[in-house]
Amino acid sequence: MEVGIGLPSTIPGVGREQVLEWARRAEARGFSTLGTIDRVVYPSHDRLIALAAAAAVTERIRLATAILLAPTRANGALLAKQAATLDVLSGGRLVLGVAVGRREDDFRACGADFHARGRILDEMLELWARIWDGEEFGTAGGIGPRPVNGRPAVLLGGWASAAFTRAARHADGWTGGNCTLEELADGTARLRAAWDAAGRDGAPRTLAQPYYALGDGAEQAVEHSLRDYYGPGDDTDAIVARAATDAETVRENVRAFEAAGCDELIFFPCDPDPDQVDLLADALR
Repeated sequence: MEVGIGLPSTIPGVGREQVLEWARRAEARGFSTLGTIDRVVYPSHDRLIALAAAAAVTERIRLATAILLAPTRANGALLAKQAATLDVLSGGRLVLGVAVGRREDDFRACGADFHARGRILDEMLELWARIWDGEEFGTAGGIGPRPVNGRPAVLLGGWASAAFTRAARHADGWTGGNCTLEELADGTARLRAAWDAAGRDGAPRTLAQPYYALGDGAEQAVEHSLRDYYGPGDDTDAIVARAATDAETVRENVRAFEAAGCDELIFFPCDPDPDQVDLLADALR
């Protein structure tokens, strides 16, 4: 199983040097992926722009939106062009993870229809395939540039039945986000059933995304970061409780999710200090 690490771009107040140094260290320490998560109504960085900054100071590590709330974006053609541009400028390293989202305030802020978000994403996925295949849309031709490997790798997130159908039709795999082992097993079974029903060859990739903070003040960083991001509620209590705050819990996450058949874990930080990259890498030894 591969192990990636999230950028601290979700954490309010994180600055340029923290993000760039984080990206450099993540590549140097051998992580598989730099990931971002998405929320519009929050003082965090835009996901694609944060990954573009990381792309400029790295050469090997994958760059993943895990996930991006595609239906909040202005239109599918522009998003396809932005994704293809990042893919080209990074040398084909983009993994475009998308989902419908569940916070109505994100959609209101963008002037997007929350209740039509599933239909919007379906239309976007169909349009992206046409754009990345090079279909002409006007006198100047297609909407470019062409992605390095034909199209970026695509992941779907979400738990509705439609999410697994979309993954089987359009994607290379699925992410369960900050899920439990039991949830991962359920999601993996549903994904494989949809994959087989769609007549897809091979096996889809599955990902999960635990939170972590290590070292002095780890528990406080987890409490502050996750309760601020998710707000009050039983779900937040569970998310906080699952976060890794010591090296042994990090290693246990890796052992357990690998045994459950997960293909990649992306640990998302609750502390933006770039030393957290080294602490996580050392914990994985």
